[in-house]
Amino acid sequence: MLTDPLANVMNTIMNAQKKGKSDCIVSPVSETIKKILGLMQQHLYIGKFEIIDQKVLPYIKINLVGTLNKCAVIKPRFSVKKDGYEKFEKRYLPAKNIGFIIVSTSKGMITHYDAKEKGLGGSLIAYFY
Repeated sequence: MLTDPLANVMNTIMNAQKKGKSDCIVSPVSETIKKILGLMQQHLYIGKFEIIDQKVLPYIKINLVGTLNKCAVIKPRFSVKKDGYEKFEKRYLPAKNIGFIIVSTSKGMITHYDAKEKGLGGSLIAYFY
């Protein structure tokens, strides 16, 4: 039984990356997972990913490009105000301007840089660098 599907996806990606694999397969598929993978792809931490839709259990095949050092979920899901991102940047990211924290806001899933720029608060979901 899966208690946190997003954490399982992030762990699968990290384990495949550490082993030097060129791709990995993750399941289950959800809109949240697709949006987070889209953000990782947009910032060139993973390559293309495709959703293979089977009748029994759909899964996602992710192409790894080798630029990912760490990705993980943030538990518990901390709430953050529009001016409170610096504390969490210091906690989860290795240095200034390296990596991204994914934030769930009223405008959807965005990175913390976009949230600071737009003046939005939200819940911290995951990070990658």
